[in-house]
Amino acid sequence: MKTKLFAAALLLAASSAQATIATVFEGIPTGSAKFNTTVINAGGTVKTDVWTNLMSGTVIDRGDYSISRTNGNWMSVGGYGTMSGNTIDISPNDPSRDTLGSKISGITFTFDNPINSFGFEVGDWATCCHNPTTDLFISFDNGAPILVASATTEADGQFKNKFGNLVHEIFVAAFDDSGSFSKVQFWGNGYGEYLVAGGQVKYALIDEGSLPPTPGVPAPASAALLGLGLLALRLRKRA
Repeated sequence: MKTKLFAAALLLAASSAQATIATVFEGIPTGSAKFNTTVINAGGTVKTDVWTNLMSGTVIDRGDYSISRTNGNWMSVGGYGTMSGNTIDISPNDPSRDTLGSKISGITFTFDNPINSFGFEVGDWATCCHNPTTDLFISFDNGAPILVASATTEADGQFKNKFGNLVHEIFVAAFDDSGSFSKVQFWGNGYGEYLVAGGQVKYALIDEGSLPPTPGVPAPASAALLGLGLLALRLRKRA
């Protein structure tokens, strides 16, 4: 019986993997490149969709995925500055500033095949409404909101574009190698500010546990193995 218990415990440890959540918050050229590097280093393949010829509506089909407003409302398509492609207006319209409340103002991406790495461009963010901060969030499959950007001043949202000019155009991304997901939601909580998202969308599926561990957070597998080592010693003493 003790042998079976020990073997089962070892199997549990072997199946445990380091789960890492990582984010990107940069200017578009730098952020896009960082997304590519992160995915490639984790053994994945980057897919890039530049938003061209988008038509306004309630649902936009992009082949691998579809886009909709989280609250089901009409999506207004346009363009912004030097962003890579079309954008969708997702200006926060919920005055509560609660992340779950403002979430309905954002957009939802529904994928045909699972992903766990997702990034895109955002425009006109952080030009106002720092109360005390204006924040951007990504959530995988209705999971806990991942904070991908936060600004307390207008300067926090300014980065250099491809021409070297300071603009309010950024690239944000989130990675979660704990599993794979079919839905991604994005929103901001800066009530009163103008906010657009789109330009280019990047996505990928990387292997579970393939990202570097988060500094200061012990790997679950390592912690499990340490506990099982102690359990093994106790079982041997009792044998």
